Amino acid sequence: MIRVRVPATSANLGPGFDAIGVALSIFNEVWVEESDKKLEIEIFGEGTDKISKDENNLVYRSFCKVFERVNKSPKGIRLVLKNEIPLSRGLGSSSAAIVAGLVAGNAYLGFPLNSEELLRMAVEIEGHPDNVAPALFGGVTICTQTPKLRCAKLPVPDLDVVLAVPDFEVKTADARKILPKEVPFEDAKANIANVAFLITALCTKRYELLEIGMQDRLHQPYRSRLVPGFYEVLESARLSGALGVALSGSGPTMIALTKSPQAVAKAMEETFKEHGVNVKTLITRPQEKGALELVDVE
Repeated sequence: MIRVRVPATSANLGPGFDAIGVALSIFNEVWVEESDKKLEIEIFGEGTDKISKDENNLVYRSFCKVFERVNKSPKGIRLVLKNEIPLSRGLGSSSAAIVAGLVAGNAYLGFPLNSEELLRMAVEIEGHPDNVAPALFGGVTICTQTPKLRCAKLPVPDLDVVLAVPDFEVKTADARKILPKEVPFEDAKANIANVAFLITALCTKRYELLEIGMQDRLHQPYRSRLVPGFYEVLESARLSGALGVALSGSGPTMIALTKSPQAVAKAMEETFKEHGVNVKTLITRPQEKGALELVDVE
């Protein structure tokens, strides 16, 4: 039996659009074992009534990709999925499914592929590396695909993370459509400075720099329209002790880095409620280990 744990992720961290992501201590778990039937899938937790239980299941499709890569085909397989990561909320649920399938498939076959090959395959399926990289490797990751795929890890901040998760979904494809094809030069210039402050804050633990280092002018001004009360929630979180606040992934979840998680969670929840949005607040931490280190073979 193979068991894989995959952390949730927050992509586009602050100004790190399509480049920087962080793993979070919320997990999806997948168990894989042989079966007399061609395919059995059981799902518990998030997405029980929404996730496919046939060959279209994203975990299974990703699992099969590893077999394809080494010119093999799976026989009877039983998958058990235990999901904690909310679906379509900007917390990497799809990336977790992809990474879980790839890591489980690789373990099932005796680890024929290295971490670079798994990352490349994950990006081929997902399209962008800033969610799949921290899911694979844990921590805070920086990725680029120009001219070729590269990935590096940053120090994990010694801070709590507050997630304000609204009770509605935002599909990544819809969040992409709302973005402009071009942005003002001043916005691009500002984001370069913001990224520099973010990396400095993480590498030197000067967390007061996160106020600037978590600001974005490339995608949040446009996607904020999809989240009622976005700027008011952002400001209330800051006033309550958040060191940096941003949209998580493509939303609608908002993420706050802080040393005062209870106060920040309460402020974000109350402000969302004032704008007619019910939210679930989660208090978690950055997750140092990714799926590659959270795999067991029995």
